[in-house]
Amino acid sequence: MHVSTVERSRPRQPLTRRQRLSRADVRYSPYLYVAPFFVLFALVGLFPLLYTFVVSLNDWNLLTGPGEWVGLANFQRELTDPLFWNSIFNTFSIFLLSSIPQLIAAVAIAAVLDTNLRAKSFWRLSIIVPYVVTPVAVALIFSNVFGEKYGLVNNALQYFGADPIMWKTETLPSHLAIASMVNWRWTGYNALILLAAMQAVPRDLYESAAIDGAGAVRRFRSITIPSIRPTMIFVIITATIGGLQIFTEPKLFNASSSVPGGPQRQYQTTVLYLWDLAFNRQQFGRAAAVAWILFLLIVAIGLINFQISRTISTSATKKSRQTKRKAVA
Repeated sequence: MHVSTVERSRPRQPLTRRQRLSRADVRYSPYLYVAPFFVLFALVGLFPLLYTFVVSLNDWNLLTGPGEWVGLANFQRELTDPLFWNSIFNTFSIFLLSSIPQLIAAVAIAAVLDTNLRAKSFWRLSIIVPYVVTPVAVALIFSNVFGEKYGLVNNALQYFGADPIMWKTETLPSHLAIASMVNWRWTGYNALILLAAMQAVPRDLYESAAIDGAGAVRRFRSITIPSIRPTMIFVIITATIGGLQIFTEPKLFNASSSVPGGPQRQYQTTVLYLWDLAFNRQQFGRAAAVAWILFLLIVAIGLINFQISRTISTSATKKSRQTKRKAVA
């Protein structure tokens, strides 16, 4: 007791320069390691986002710059503009027609590639080739394939006696054609991401399930899908963000049209509508307002997807715990 009291009463020896540097390195170096990301994000992400909001509050022109301060008038005008809501409808229609089949096909392709196929590397390379092709080339090719007069699809339909489809004039056919471009380009990319997640699942689980008599479909449904759920959430969220920002495919689908998105704007997406406002009609304030509305919409949908996925994951975890308890009992 007496010795410990004396030791406590002794004054602390001052740290040497090397000790101070070592302590500072341990305390501050992690922040320096991650600082480049936050600096880059502030320059190319946060600053443009905030500056776009400032632009949306003004009657901004491309040549003259800031004009009259209008506050939230640009937002109010867009929320009452039928063309804006038409672009929202087109965006969601193309998004649903592309994302749902794309994710289903990606899961199926990944499951096939996860089996013992011959020439695995060849097939994995083959499904990623469409993603390597530039979007401009994809749009130009599919624009000719879905041509109304001399397109490959309509020629095939006429060969079998069917009437040609107005792919670039009617709403639903144009949405299907653009969705096919998106599916062709992104399905293989998502399949490879899901394949990587499937290969990380322990093979012992499949062997145990096979010994217990579970078939291939039951193993896929009860083991593979729950195991790759976090990766599927990631794929769904990224597909949502990309699908709501679609621009290149509808822009180049009918390059001869004077109106971006078709003669009646039947496939004019929100980003294409934003581009038309900014660069054709020189209304940067309204375009910036549309950009912010789309940003908030994507954030809201992302949060909804996350909450739904979290709820499904929680319920699945509870079911698995209950199953284990019954097995132990």
